[in-house]
Amino acid sequence: MSENDVIDLAAPEKNLDDPVTELLRQGAKKLLSQAIEVELLELLEKYQDLKDFH
Repeated sequence: MSENDVIDLAAPEKNLDDPVTELLRQGAKKLLSQAIEVELLELLEKYQDLKDFH
């Protein structure tokens, strides 16, 4: 009476080496790197006057 409508999805390929995928990966890495750098600079600026006297 109960019917299972769940289907298995194909697992993504581990090594996609086509040029478009590589270009997207490089772009994503660059964006992440830039975002992390901005976050770090903002954090350092926020706490630049904080001193530790220990």
